[in-house]
Amino acid sequence: MGEEVELFLSTFVNKVDRKGRVSVPATFRAAVADQSFPGIVVFPSFKYEALDASGIKRIEEMTARQNTLDEFSDEHENIGMLFAMSQPLPFDTEGRIVLPENLAGHAHITDSAAFVGLGKSFQIWEPNRFADHQAALIERARLQGTRLPPLAGSNSRSRE
Repeated sequence: MGEEVELFLSTFVNKVDRKGRVSVPATFRAAVADQSFPGIVVFPSFKYEALDASGIKRIEEMTARQNTLDEFSDEHENIGMLFAMSQPLPFDTEGRIVLPENLAGHAHITDSAAFVGLGKSFQIWEPNRFADHQAALIERARLQGTRLPPLAGSNSRSRE
């Protein structure tokens, strides 16, 4: 699709009020400010007890990629289920979203939420669960080592 997709960086922990409202970090709101939907799209993570989130452009990109798959394939169906579970959450005038009970329950979020930048998307975690997850990932990376693959179309070879 060639269009630039938003970039989500860093980790922020914000309070959730008793109505389920939580402020989305200003840098995350700025990353989606030019999009057609004034908010974010959130769905339960298939991999973790956390929420996956992005701007509408990322969801549109995923739709375009789904359209390249065989309509009756498992992969097509899996992505379709992701869309079925997605919820668009508009920003209020103060930059907050209302976190629906089913999403908050999936991620065990009660009084605070960690917004975790992942580049093209971000996750929303219960902060203590994220701290444990982050520690495990850091340890795995330390033990295994981690290298970025070369960019598509790049002629450079990675150096050991």
